[in-house]
Amino acid sequence: MLNIVMQTAPAPGAGSLIAQIFPLILIGFIFYFLIFRPQNQRIKKHRALLESIVRGDTIVTSGGLIGKVVKATDDELVVDLGEGTKVKCVRTMVADVRGRPEPANDAPAKKKTKK
Repeated sequence: MLNIVMQTAPAPGAGSLIAQIFPLILIGFIFYFLIFRPQNQRIKKHRALLESIVRGDTIVTSGGLIGKVVKATDDELVVDLGEGTKVKCVRTMVADVRGRPEPANDAPAKKKTKK
């Protein structure tokens, strides 16, 4: 009789299934917001940066070469490294864009008046 009672009684400390799975779900949310989401945002910014490269931009490749874009196509860039040295670079190997020329400010400057 004691054997039957011991088999049907729940084990001490054994909670419901939801209470056991909740910590795993909580860890999943933490990983998503601290690791996966920021990484996806960085990837989107880098893709937008790669798509916005035009002729005249100064770029840095992932190999560390710095040069000015002479010609830009869909997949490749022709980069002038200086002294007439031109190389072809795959667009996805660009790490950063430096010295992007700013558009000219055509609006007249406002004069400050003293009161």
